[in-house]
Amino acid sequence: MTSQLAARSSRLVSRVGAVARSAKAAGSKVLLVLASLALVAGCRQDMHDQPRYKALRPSTFFADGSSARPLVEGTIARGTLQGDEPFFTGKDGKDDVTELPFAVDETVLDRGQERYNIYCSPCHDRTGSGNGMVVQRGYRQPPSFHIDRLRTAAAGHFFDVITNGFGAMPDYKAQIAPRDRWAIVAYVRALQLAQHAAASDVPGGDPTKLAKPAAEGSEKKH
Repeated sequence: MTSQLAARSSRLVSRVGAVARSAKAAGSKVLLVLASLALVAGCRQDMHDQPRYKALRPSTFFADGSSARPLVEGTIARGTLQGDEPFFTGKDGKDDVTELPFAVDETVLDRGQERYNIYCSPCHDRTGSGNGMVVQRGYRQPPSFHIDRLRTAAAGHFFDVITNGFGAMPDYKAQIAPRDRWAIVAYVRALQLAQHAAASDVPGGDPTKLAKPAAEGSEKKH
Protein backbone atom coordinates (compact mmCIF):
# COMPACT_ATOMS: atom_id res chain seq x y z
CA MET A 1 0.00 0.00 0.00
CA THR A 2 2.79 2.36 0.85
CA SER A 3 4.59 1.64 -2.40
CA GLN A 4 1.43 2.38 -4.42
CA LEU A 5 0.99 5.76 -2.74
CA ALA A 6 4.61 6.59 -3.38
CA ALA A 7 4.27 5.73 -7.10
CA ARG A 8 1.08 7.79 -7.44
CA SER A 9 2.69 10.74 -5.72
CA SER A 10 5.67 10.50 -8.06
CA ARG A 11 3.37 10.59 -11.11
CA LEU A 12 1.51 13.64 -9.78
CA VAL A 13 4.77 15.46 -9.16
CA SER A 14 5.85 14.71 -12.74
CA ARG A 15 2.58 16.01 -14.16
CA VAL A 16 2.73 19.19 -12.10
CA GLY A 17 6.30 19.73 -13.24
CA ALA A 18 5.34 19.26 -16.88
CA VAL A 19 2.44 21.72 -16.58
CA ALA A 20 4.69 24.25 -14.90
CA ARG A 21 7.31 23.91 -17.61
CA SER A 22 4.63 24.31 -20.34
CA ALA A 23 3.22 27.39 -18.66
CA LYS A 24 6.68 28.87 -18.33
CA ALA A 25 7.44 28.21 -22.03
CA ALA A 26 4.11 29.70 -23.11
CA GLY A 27 4.69 32.70 -20.94
CA SER A 28 8.12 33.22 -22.47
CA LYS A 29 6.65 33.10 -25.99
CA VAL A 30 3.95 35.62 -25.07
CA LEU A 31 6.53 37.92 -23.57
CA LEU A 32 8.67 37.58 -26.69
CA VAL A 33 5.75 38.42 -28.99
CA LEU A 34 4.76 41.42 -26.87
CA ALA A 35 8.32 42.67 -26.83
CA SER A 36 8.55 42.35 -30.62
CA LEU A 37 5.29 44.25 -31.10
CA ALA A 38 6.52 46.97 -28.81
CA LEU A 39 9.73 47.31 -30.81
CA VAL A 40 7.86 47.42 -34.15
CA ALA A 41 5.35 49.95 -32.85
CA GLY A 42 8.11 52.11 -31.49
CA CYS A 43 9.96 52.01 -34.82
CA ARG A 44 6.81 52.94 -36.75
CA GLN A 45 6.08 55.78 -34.35
CA ASP A 46 9.57 57.13 -34.82
CA MET A 47 8.99 57.27 -38.60
CA HIS A 48 5.67 59.05 -38.09
CA ASP A 49 7.23 61.62 -35.83
CA GLN A 50 10.31 62.41 -37.92
CA PRO A 51 10.98 66.13 -38.57
CA ARG A 52 9.01 67.43 -41.55
CA TYR A 53 7.03 70.41 -42.79
CA LYS A 54 3.28 70.34 -43.19
CA ALA A 55 1.99 71.59 -46.51
CA LEU A 56 1.90 75.41 -46.89
CA ARG A 57 3.42 76.01 -43.45
CA PRO A 58 5.96 78.87 -43.20
CA SER A 59 9.63 78.22 -42.58
CA THR A 60 12.26 80.16 -40.68
CA PHE A 61 15.05 78.08 -42.22
CA PHE A 62 14.71 79.20 -45.86
CA ALA A 63 15.35 82.82 -46.82
CA ASP A 64 12.03 83.21 -48.63
CA GLY A 65 10.08 82.05 -45.56
CA SER A 66 8.37 79.23 -47.46
CA SER A 67 8.68 75.55 -46.65
CA ALA A 68 7.59 74.60 -50.19
CA ARG A 69 10.65 74.65 -52.41
CA PRO A 70 10.40 75.76 -56.07
CA LEU A 71 11.34 73.31 -58.82
CA VAL A 72 14.91 73.42 -60.02
CA GLU A 73 15.12 75.46 -63.23
CA GLY A 74 14.83 73.23 -66.26
CA THR A 75 13.01 70.44 -64.41
CA ILE A 76 10.84 68.35 -66.75
CA ALA A 77 8.29 65.80 -65.61
CA ARG A 78 8.94 62.24 -66.70
CA GLY A 79 7.42 61.55 -70.13
CA THR A 80 6.86 65.23 -71.02
CA LEU A 81 10.16 66.10 -72.68
CA GLN A 82 9.43 68.00 -75.90
CA GLY A 83 12.86 68.12 -77.46
CA ASP A 84 11.62 68.18 -81.06
CA GLU A 85 10.70 71.86 -81.32
CA PRO A 86 9.20 71.81 -84.86
CA PHE A 87 6.99 68.83 -84.00
CA PHE A 88 5.65 70.28 -80.74
CA THR A 89 5.43 73.96 -81.73
CA GLY A 90 5.14 74.07 -85.51
CA LYS A 91 8.07 76.50 -85.57
CA ASP A 92 11.74 76.41 -86.42
CA GLY A 93 13.01 79.22 -84.26
CA LYS A 94 10.63 82.11 -84.99
CA ASP A 95 9.55 80.84 -88.42
CA ASP A 96 6.63 78.52 -89.16
CA VAL A 97 7.70 75.17 -90.54
CA THR A 98 6.60 74.67 -94.13
CA GLU A 99 6.27 70.87 -94.18
CA LEU A 100 4.67 68.31 -91.91
CA PRO A 101 7.22 66.60 -89.65
CA PHE A 102 6.25 63.08 -90.77
CA ALA A 103 5.09 61.33 -93.93
CA VAL A 104 1.40 61.62 -94.78
CA ASP A 105 -0.50 58.53 -95.85
CA GLU A 106 -4.12 57.44 -95.97
CA THR A 107 -4.11 56.51 -92.30
CA VAL A 108 -2.93 60.00 -91.31
CA LEU A 109 -5.58 61.65 -93.51
CA ASP A 110 -8.32 59.44 -92.10
CA ARG A 111 -7.28 60.37 -88.59
CA GLY A 112 -7.09 64.03 -89.53
CA GLN A 113 -10.57 63.93 -91.05
CA GLU A 114 -11.98 62.30 -87.93
CA ARG A 115 -10.40 64.87 -85.59
CA TYR A 116 -11.31 67.74 -87.93
CA ASN A 117 -14.96 66.71 -88.02
CA ILE A 118 -15.05 66.54 -84.22
CA TYR A 119 -13.21 69.71 -83.26
CA CYS A 120 -13.08 71.98 -86.32
CA SER A 121 -16.21 71.47 -88.40
CA PRO A 122 -18.59 73.13 -85.88
CA CYS A 123 -17.04 76.46 -86.94
CA HIS A 124 -15.21 75.79 -90.20
CA ASP A 125 -17.82 73.34 -91.59
CA ARG A 126 -16.78 70.11 -93.26
CA THR A 127 -15.50 71.81 -96.40
CA GLY A 128 -13.42 74.44 -94.61
CA SER A 129 -15.50 77.34 -95.92
CA GLY A 130 -16.16 78.77 -92.44
CA ASN A 131 -19.92 78.30 -92.30
CA GLY A 132 -20.26 75.70 -89.57
CA MET A 133 -23.31 75.13 -87.43
CA VAL A 134 -22.24 77.40 -84.56
CA VAL A 135 -21.56 80.17 -87.08
CA GLN A 136 -25.09 79.73 -88.41
CA ARG A 137 -26.24 80.21 -84.81
CA GLY A 138 -24.44 83.54 -84.44
CA TYR A 139 -20.81 82.73 -83.60
CA ARG A 140 -18.15 84.84 -85.29
CA GLN A 141 -17.38 83.45 -88.75
CA PRO A 142 -13.79 82.28 -89.34
CA PRO A 143 -12.06 82.89 -92.67
CA SER A 144 -12.36 80.22 -95.33
CA PHE A 145 -9.38 77.91 -95.70
CA HIS A 146 -9.66 78.50 -99.45
CA ILE A 147 -8.69 82.16 -99.53
CA ASP A 148 -5.25 82.89 -100.97
CA ARG A 149 -3.78 83.94 -97.61
CA LEU A 150 -4.49 80.57 -96.02
CA ARG A 151 -3.85 78.48 -99.11
CA THR A 152 -0.29 79.82 -99.12
CA ALA A 153 0.16 79.79 -95.34
CA ALA A 154 2.83 77.45 -93.97
CA ALA A 155 1.77 74.18 -92.37
CA GLY A 156 3.24 75.37 -89.07
CA HIS A 157 0.83 78.31 -89.04
CA PHE A 158 -2.18 76.00 -88.83
CA PHE A 159 -0.49 73.89 -86.15
CA ASP A 160 0.31 77.00 -84.10
CA VAL A 161 -3.27 78.27 -84.34
CA ILE A 162 -4.68 74.90 -83.24
CA THR A 163 -2.20 74.84 -80.36
CA ASN A 164 -2.46 78.41 -79.10
CA GLY A 165 -5.68 79.77 -80.61
CA PHE A 166 -6.08 82.90 -82.71
CA GLY A 167 -8.62 85.72 -82.46
CA ALA A 168 -11.99 84.30 -81.45
CA MET A 169 -10.70 80.75 -81.79
CA PRO A 170 -9.64 79.14 -78.49
CA ASP A 171 -6.61 76.88 -78.18
CA TYR A 172 -7.04 73.12 -78.50
CA LYS A 173 -3.73 71.89 -77.10
CA ALA A 174 -5.49 70.26 -74.14
CA GLN A 175 -8.00 68.44 -76.33
CA ILE A 176 -5.88 67.43 -79.33
CA ALA A 177 -2.53 65.61 -79.09
CA PRO A 178 0.37 67.05 -81.16
CA ARG A 179 0.36 64.26 -83.74
CA ASP A 180 -3.40 64.64 -84.20
CA ARG A 181 -2.94 68.39 -84.73
CA TRP A 182 -0.55 67.61 -87.57
CA ALA A 183 -3.05 65.09 -88.96
CA ILE A 184 -5.68 67.86 -88.99
CA VAL A 185 -3.23 70.14 -90.82
CA ALA A 186 -2.73 67.41 -93.41
CA TYR A 187 -6.50 67.09 -93.85
CA VAL A 188 -6.89 70.88 -94.21
CA ARG A 189 -4.31 70.71 -97.01
CA ALA A 190 -6.40 67.96 -98.61
CA LEU A 191 -9.51 70.15 -98.41
CA GLN A 192 -7.65 73.03 -100.01
CA LEU A 193 -6.38 70.80 -102.79
CA ALA A 194 -9.86 69.39 -103.38
CA GLN A 195 -11.28 72.89 -103.90
CA HIS A 196 -8.55 73.97 -106.30
CA ALA A 197 -7.47 70.77 -108.01
CA ALA A 198 -6.85 70.65 -111.74
CA ALA A 199 -8.44 67.99 -113.91
CA SER A 200 -5.05 66.35 -114.26
CA ASP A 201 -4.93 65.86 -110.47
CA VAL A 202 -7.96 63.55 -110.57
CA PRO A 203 -7.12 59.86 -111.09
CA GLY A 204 -8.80 58.54 -114.22
CA GLY A 205 -9.10 61.80 -116.13
CA ASP A 206 -11.42 64.81 -116.18
CA PRO A 207 -14.27 64.49 -113.64
CA THR A 208 -16.39 66.90 -115.72
CA LYS A 209 -16.59 64.33 -118.51
CA LEU A 210 -18.25 61.53 -116.63
CA ALA A 211 -20.61 59.31 -118.59
CA LYS A 212 -24.17 60.64 -118.51
CA PRO A 213 -26.91 58.35 -117.20
CA ALA A 214 -29.16 56.80 -119.84
CA ALA A 215 -32.36 58.70 -120.55
CA GLU A 216 -35.50 57.35 -118.98
CA GLY A 217 -37.25 54.83 -121.23
CA SER A 218 -34.25 54.32 -123.46
CA GLU A 219 -33.41 50.91 -122.00
CA LYS A 220 -33.79 48.07 -124.47
CA LYS A 221 -36.72 45.86 -123.88
CA HIS A 222 -36.13 42.15 -123.82
